[in-house]
Amino acid sequence: MGRRIGIASIDGVLINEHFGRSRWFYIIDLEPDGSSAVFERRPVTPLCRCGAHSEEGMAEVFAALKDCDAVLAAKIGPGARRYFEERGVAVFEGPLAIEEAARKLAAYYAVSDGSKRRPV
Repeated sequence: MGRRIGIASIDGVLINEHFGRSRWFYIIDLEPDGSSAVFERRPVTPLCRCGAHSEEGMAEVFAALKDCDAVLAAKIGPGARRYFEERGVAVFEGPLAIEEAARKLAAYYAVSDGSKRRPV
């Protein structure tokens, strides 16, 4: 069974965008063997506006990503992490090539119970 993943990326190649600054998320369908395909690029209003996050802004970004099992970002703040994890969306951070991250995430899901710990 595959998983849908939202990725904060400027170019669709690297995980290279801060979650709160992202203007769009690349949505991939991740297969258990680590293969993935881009499903779409979804626009969002950046969450970070003048250094503050609103509950409304967080809800808007979540609504755009609510069909995702996980989100990947170069960086994500504790408030956004908590908001998503409390709603059942796993959060992983770190700059990496999307293809490599997909392989690592598939391997992680293959041996884990799907909890929200960072893959190795």
